[in-house]
Amino acid sequence: MPTSRKPGSKRPYNPRELRSVRSMVLVNTGEGKGKSTAAFGTLLRAVGRDWPTAVVQFLKSGKWNTGEEKICRQLGVEWFSAGDGFTWDSDDLDDTKAKAVAAWKFSKDLIQKDNHKLIVLDEISYAMTWDWIDATDVAATLKERPENVSVILTGRDMSAEVVKTADTVTEMMKVKHIFDAGVRAKKGLDY
Repeated sequence: MPTSRKPGSKRPYNPRELRSVRSMVLVNTGEGKGKSTAAFGTLLRAVGRDWPTAVVQFLKSGKWNTGEEKICRQLGVEWFSAGDGFTWDSDDLDDTKAKAVAAWKFSKDLIQKDNHKLIVLDEISYAMTWDWIDATDVAATLKERPENVSVILTGRDMSAEVVKTADTVTEMMKVKHIFDAGVRAKKGLDY
């Protein structure tokens, strides 16, 4: 049987030798746009397969009124906006940190309950980068998750422990971003 080679891959693989797994951990990180967008695209695939799904947003609050939240709620996705916005807008960083800690505790419980086939932890990397939640605990929770629970984690500067634990890591690279030209995020395209 001839082997195929993925573009950019150095090792050929035989499609007949590929194996299946019950779940995966995916990470979308990097400086470029599209980390959450890619996660929500995968979430829609899961919804299309009738998977029970959930999203926990670590930065955005329920005041954001995002397009992805609106449509996902209509599709039956359980949605939890646990943050209070960007840290530079915070009036009380201790409260912002407490919300992130509570969001992780809630997320860990959500993963361990095994009620969802896919859980998106949106912008969780920031809570780890700022040492608000323990990256080692996050990685251990991912390793020990129930076998049917897939998890997608998003955000810049994802912790090395989580990257090592993940099955697939995609780094979004910024080539150019309109924000750098002083343009605000646009409804329908950015949220």
